Amino acid sequence: MESDNLAYMELAIHQAKLASESLEVPVGCVIIKDGEVIASGRNRTTETRNATRHAEMEAIDNLLEMWQRDGLSKAVVAKNFSQCILYVTCEPCIMCAAALSFLGIKEVYYGCANEKFGGCGSILSLHSSCSEPFIRVLVL
Repeated sequence: MESDNLAYMELAIHQAKLASESLEVPVGCVIIKDGEVIASGRNRTTETRNATRHAEMEAIDNLLEMWQRDGLSKAVVAKNFSQCILYVTCEPCIMCAAALSFLGIKEVYYGCANEKFGGCGSILSLHSSCSEPFIRVLVL
């Protein structure tokens, strides 16, 4: 399992490199369901001139579009999110951590703390109201 974690984080790092090449803050992520990458995202705030276009939000929107095209019901979408794991290079900010918690993402692995805006323990612990913790730090 640890080798899988590292492989998924490497994919997130690749997304972060793409963000950096586009002069964005180098954050990237992938969303995994049943051992497969089903979405990825990278920061696009500068490119889109939209402060909400963080890597996690990009990946979430990609999934929602795909599931909408597939005609999935709201109940199925909610169930799907509850089976997803997110790997992200930096601790999700407060906005993204709240979104992940609202969606019911099963687990979040991040590569480093976000001491300015972290919503998974560094500043706030938005997941702490859950019955079981879903945040894990992946130390590379």
